[in-house]
Amino acid sequence: MTASIADNLLTWYDKHARALPWRVPPGDPRPDDPAWPYRVWLSEVMLQQTTVAAVKPYWEKFTSVWPTVFDLARASEGEVMAAWAGLGYYSRARNLVKCAREVAAREGFPETEEGLRELPGLGAYTAAAVAAIAFGQRAVVVDANVERVVARLFAIDEPLPGARKSIRARAEDITPDARAGDFAQAMMDLGSQVCTSKAPRCLLCPLAERCEGRKAGEPEKLPVKPPKKAKPERRGTAYWIENGRGEVWLVTRPGTGMLGGMRALPDDGWSAREDGSGHAPVRGETERMGAVRHTFTHAHLTLEVQRIKTLDTPRGEGTWWPVETIAEAGLPTLYAKAARLALA
Repeated sequence: MTASIADNLLTWYDKHARALPWRVPPGDPRPDDPAWPYRVWLSEVMLQQTTVAAVKPYWEKFTSVWPTVFDLARASEGEVMAAWAGLGYYSRARNLVKCAREVAAREGFPETEEGLRELPGLGAYTAAAVAAIAFGQRAVVVDANVERVVARLFAIDEPLPGARKSIRARAEDITPDARAGDFAQAMMDLGSQVCTSKAPRCLLCPLAERCEGRKAGEPEKLPVKPPKKAKPERRGTAYWIENGRGEVWLVTRPGTGMLGGMRALPDDGWSAREDGSGHAPVRGETERMGAVRHTFTHAHLTLEVQRIKTLDTPRGEGTWWPVETIAEAGLPTLYAKAARLALA
């Protein structure tokens, strides 16, 4: 049965694999290119909690500006954070720089799952994915798509997160020794294209005959997820501070915390835990421009935008940035929204 599952899935993958810029066609040998592990690692980091469509232009930009991990290691954190702006989950970008510098110091990526786990920012999933896809190692790769496929395939009805131990054990059982990288990517494609969260396309599934969840009649109920907790509502204020010379005041957020290390508009200290103070960093002619709405992992935020015209320099560290090139500042999505509102 185990061999049949792997064989059926790989046969399907050979015909239906998605063409992605960081992949080789199914069954082809891995590229004899020292930058190949870097390209795979970069794609896996970017794809965490992010869609393929959103990742493609960022991956292409990064591999164009920094073609190798050694190029990325030489980049400043500020440059990388600015290039990452808009992709979200910004701790990934900070870890990207740390990991690139560690890999450069080692003169290359470790080729084993255990060695990859030693790198900063690489958890179990990313280490397994890079080991399997970049180096052809047999590694058990379990992301949200694989989790869903395995839970349905074996009708694992224990609620998450408790079910993850059983899901991983079953994934271990069906992962083949050969073509482990193709198998991992086939599972991901199956989960994203066929075995979807809602309305799974069971008639197109190469594993339908083996699927215990389908036999039970309600595969879409698996995996069983705990109820979502309501996110708190937070409020804050961002300040578009102009100096009369066609410049706006920008700051760099603290290295840790939400949007850490990103260039941003100054604000009143809002966070996921509490509302902002409403205190501006400078006095001047003030105009309320409206508000923008943004959702983070841990909270919803309503951010009021105020324009302040002043001849004074605001408190704290920052820099005057030309308004005409604000698109090049690398503002994260929240502050890009605020900037567009201020300029509307």
